[in-house]
Amino acid sequence: MTIKASHMESQMPSSEDNEKQQHQELIRLGSIVRQLRRAKGMSRKALSEVSHVSERHLAQLETGKGNISVILLMRIAKALDAELSDLFGHNQNQTSMDDILISDLVQQINPEDRQRALQMLMDQFVNVDNQKRRLALIGLRGAGKSTLGRLLASKHQLPFVRLVNEIEQLAGMNVSEIFSLSGEEYYRRLEQKALLNTLNRYDDCIIETGGSIVTDLNMLNLLLKSCYVVWINATPEDHMQRVIDQGDMRPLQNNDDAMSDLRRIMQQRETFYRQAHGEIFTSGKSIDECLNSLADLFPIKIDK
Repeated sequence: MTIKASHMESQMPSSEDNEKQQHQELIRLGSIVRQLRRAKGMSRKALSEVSHVSERHLAQLETGKGNISVILLMRIAKALDAELSDLFGHNQNQTSMDDILISDLVQQINPEDRQRALQMLMDQFVNVDNQKRRLALIGLRGAGKSTLGRLLASKHQLPFVRLVNEIEQLAGMNVSEIFSLSGEEYYRRLEQKALLNTLNRYDDCIIETGGSIVTDLNMLNLLLKSCYVVWINATPEDHMQRVIDQGDMRPLQNNDDAMSDLRRIMQQRETFYRQAHGEIFTSGKSIDECLNSLADLFPIKIDK
């Protein structure tokens, strides 16, 4: 009996081995949480706000340096739209672990190289063969993108995708909250993911983009390669009045130079907007006239 007991004890992991294994599990847990957070385009601050877990706790968790209660993990999982088991890798496959490695690698390169890498990936892996079956509308708010996009989509029974809705769904909050909690960089990552998701989901669709999407050259290039892009344009006065008519008074709040600011923005972005394949000027025209012009510009058989 003594010999058997000694043999069994020799097979049991030592305290040092247990600690090493626990540390590895914490590192793995942290990596999965970090990967899921980045996959949603969330900053650590944004995840902290949604999960009600402090940024300090999240930082310790993601670096494998701190223990955390099950209750807090449940909050984090819910904020990430994941199951608790996902955080422990029970539902993780090899691809998702590859994602972790890719994500970690991307974080180590500088922003300029990151943009180059992104463009290379888009050029290599994004399917742009169906360009002529997708229509993307660009331009500032108030030009008529929503009205014309919905009408044309309804007429030809095509999906109509408002990228802002896709962004808010990804974030679990509205645009104002996104900018307030995480800033423009987080919004841009969500916008990028929303567009890629849309392109992967639909071969035939009409996409309404945000007014500033063209200032991201990678996004503009992707739109031009994957869609037939039309600039919906109008006078500054019509842009402003239509936004106000929609009940949005924000452009005028605490800003006596709102019209001057709008003119400046339009001038700054005009070069980008003019990269579009076509343009519709909506000022002084009826909705039907604009709709017919848009249908004429989109020289594709889109009838179902």
